[in-house]
Amino acid sequence: MEIDKLKPVLEALFAASDKPLSVNQLIELFVGDIEQPNKDEIRQAVDELVKQHDGGGFELKQVASGFRFQVKADYETWVVRLWEQKPPRYSRALMETLALIAYRQPITRGEIEDIRGVSVSTNIIKTLQERDWVKPLGHKDVPGRPTLYGTTKSFLDYFNLKSLNELPTLAEIRDLDQFNPEFTFGESTEAKESTEATESTEATEATEVTEATEATETTETTETTETTKPKKARNTKKSKKAK
Repeated sequence: MEIDKLKPVLEALFAASDKPLSVNQLIELFVGDIEQPNKDEIRQAVDELVKQHDGGGFELKQVASGFRFQVKADYETWVVRLWEQKPPRYSRALMETLALIAYRQPITRGEIEDIRGVSVSTNIIKTLQERDWVKPLGHKDVPGRPTLYGTTKSFLDYFNLKSLNELPTLAEIRDLDQFNPEFTFGESTEAKESTEATESTEATEATEVTEATEATETTETTETTETTKPKKARNTKKSKKAK
């Protein structure tokens, strides 16, 4: 098939697809056609489409799963105003866990906890798996055979990466809040639990102090009453003798 004829067909496919399309997937879509393009023709047509859309508001971008049309990051400020839905909120604990899996994979939950110094919530691992950003890769050959976790192609697609080699170096990540600008970080679960535990402890200690004070005051009142009663009795006896 001629390249000039193939390009608009591919353009239509990329525009209609809700996920990235690889070269192999594109080839399968032409199976049975009289003018079936080969892999080299598709690659050439895709390369020309990439250059063709380079100067516009959207681009043909290659990610881990293939090629897709997407709005350029330069115009994100205006595009997000089309939707009323706010961007998802992810805690710092979740993002730290995801970063450790991405940079240290394959890694176990216990190893993540050793590095972070706090336990990893089951909900964090569950959320990452539901988002299809993390998946089990197998089990580590140690007692207990803990699960090893790694990232997925969906993770790379979401963060606009073709491979893990495109991840920024650790030296470039000075602040985890800059890992992805569209994330709004909420208070971490550990921080909330720590605050609640502190407040609960302070409340308990205050209650114990109050109860101890009340008990002391009651004891002192009782002792004062008992001490006063005998004095009254002695005074009465003296009074009778005097008579």
